[in-house]
Amino acid sequence: MLAILGSFDARHRALTLSEIARRAGLTLPTAHRLVAELAAWGALRRTGGGEYVIGRRLWDLGLLAPVQTGLRDVAAPFLQDLYGATMATVHLAVRDGTQVLYLDRLSGHTSVPVVSRVGARLPLHSTGVGKVLLGYAPAEVRHAVLSRPLERFTAYTIVAPGRLEEELRRVPRDGYATTSEEMTLGACSIAVPVFAGDSVVAALGLVLSDLRARTRLVPALRVAARGIGRSLDSAGPDFRA
Repeated sequence: MLAILGSFDARHRALTLSEIARRAGLTLPTAHRLVAELAAWGALRRTGGGEYVIGRRLWDLGLLAPVQTGLRDVAAPFLQDLYGATMATVHLAVRDGTQVLYLDRLSGHTSVPVVSRVGARLPLHSTGVGKVLLGYAPAEVRHAVLSRPLERFTAYTIVAPGRLEEELRRVPRDGYATTSEEMTLGACSIAVPVFAGDSVVAALGLVLSDLRARTRLVPALRVAARGIGRSLDSAGPDFRA
């Protein structure tokens, strides 16, 4: 059953029974039986087109996870303030292995293409929040990312390990990271770290059409990030990701 649930991800949100069986490594009869049980319980839901999607009951359970009820709730008012001040798409994200996990997103008013969704995972090397988290990550995590071929999403995605490593070295020095159409054409981003004590526990980012306003927006991001960090320090370790 866990293999079936694990066959869904941000790029495979709706799957046929055959696709589930193939991605989960199960025979079709076994997948059919287990999918029926999961659907009956509410973990999966069958659409009118015959595909299966994650059901509401799993969403309800996911909201109970500390990574949602803790960090996300503490950060919420600061994300709202940042959104109100910038009217840009705001992201709160944490590192999950060698990927970015998006905990929250407030959509901006401008027509900038955004591929992230709450609960989605995206690569570290091609996102602003990802570069921040990678810049502060342990050496073994950076090595794991840089030692593998980096996926190219646009013509501007940085896929040369040496060039990416140079950018990552600047992140702790500058205190922020940027991307310029590296994940999606027409979308740039700025992100800063969120500290709890001496540790980076999350990244806070904005998605924009260009980076010309970075000198104004980086200070706003830092104010919000410091506010989240102070709230996390006051709330205690149970509220950290």
